Amino acid sequence: MSLSFLAEMQVALPDYLAGTTRFQNINKMITFNAAWKKESYDNLRNLLIHMREIDASDIDFGGPGSNGKVWYRVYGTKAPSNDVPQYTEDEVTAILLSILTDDQKVTLFNNKNADFSLGLVLKEGERASRFRGDVYYESNVMVSNFRRINEDLFKIDSLGFPDIIAKRFDLQFEKSGLFLITGITGSGKSCTLDSIVDMNNHNNQTHIIIIGNPIEFVHKSDKCIIRHREIGEDVLSFQEGTIQALRQDPDIIVVGEMRDPGTIATVLEATDSGHKVFSTLHTSSAVDSLHRIVAEFPPLEQERVRYRLADVLKVIVSQKLVPDKQGKLLMIKEILSVDASVQAAIRNKNIGEIYQMITEGKKKGMISLEQDLFNNYKNGKITKDIAMNYANNKKRMNHLLTYST
Repeated sequence: MSLSFLAEMQVALPDYLAGTTRFQNINKMITFNAAWKKESYDNLRNLLIHMREIDASDIDFGGPGSNGKVWYRVYGTKAPSNDVPQYTEDEVTAILLSILTDDQKVTLFNNKNADFSLGLVLKEGERASRFRGDVYYESNVMVSNFRRINEDLFKIDSLGFPDIIAKRFDLQFEKSGLFLITGITGSGKSCTLDSIVDMNNHNNQTHIIIIGNPIEFVHKSDKCIIRHREIGEDVLSFQEGTIQALRQDPDIIVVGEMRDPGTIATVLEATDSGHKVFSTLHTSSAVDSLHRIVAEFPPLEQERVRYRLADVLKVIVSQKLVPDKQGKLLMIKEILSVDASVQAAIRNKNIGEIYQMITEGKKKGMISLEQDLFNNYKNGKITKDIAMNYANNKKRMNHLLTYST
């Protein structure tokens, strides 16, 4: 038992209450008892303070899967902590409900899931730290994940992009087109996007609209005016946000994710109209990204989509975070920079040829994931096993490791 009021709360909770009905009763109790709500809130804050102290990226707790413990992911490895309290199911419910708004609670009880951003002052005198929260049900019990948003941005020149690619990200060098940052969940896509926004914020006098689900890092306008629009709070969907942005005089639109055909079509329309658009996909390579976009549409529409994509696509970055020899995470990336040859391959349904173009495109700033893995292996940053395990093209990776010097 970690919350002082648990016994008193459970006396008022009949044993037969379960799931949403039980959650709603707990919600009433902490809503009308400010001391209980504050204690619940303070417990979450302490868990998040510890998260920052151990440099964890994620925290999970609640539900039978957690075995009553709080789990942290540190440099890619998720494990239970013995340094923080353990909580019962009802305590977890009270803690989580203490930080949700009334609207978020309605969403949670109706959909059995609520995705949101959270800003908390972890220690007095500090600025608010930001987290991406997800509260959901497991076996009719409330559980959660919180991801820590980096408080300090990575400067674009610290991410290892060739100058020719970094310039393409900059509005003063390239005014329009589609730029994609891709990778699996937890591969650092949001951090890369935020670094690109930050660079433009300090380099250009312009207007940037960010549409996120949820909004993670909040940029302070410098030379740019930056608008942050969160799905569910400020706008209904990525598609609606992109359509609305076209009437809001932006120069750059950041669409958090192209997750459905409607959003993809709207993003292509936005780039067609002369805007610069950055977005993400959950794909592991540049070629997979092209296949994914085209495959989202019915066969009769795919040729038209390929032609539009060839016209507007500028750069695809596919990235992974891999463990280095020091036990930390290193960003490995594949870069496709679109030129006339790539455009022709997309139009002519020869997307499979683009991987070879990437491997031969070093002068244009291109590099394959396998080449980047090999370079980091050769420079002593990662092991041979890591290079092989994280490669998309195992045959190509084996060839590089066996025959290259």
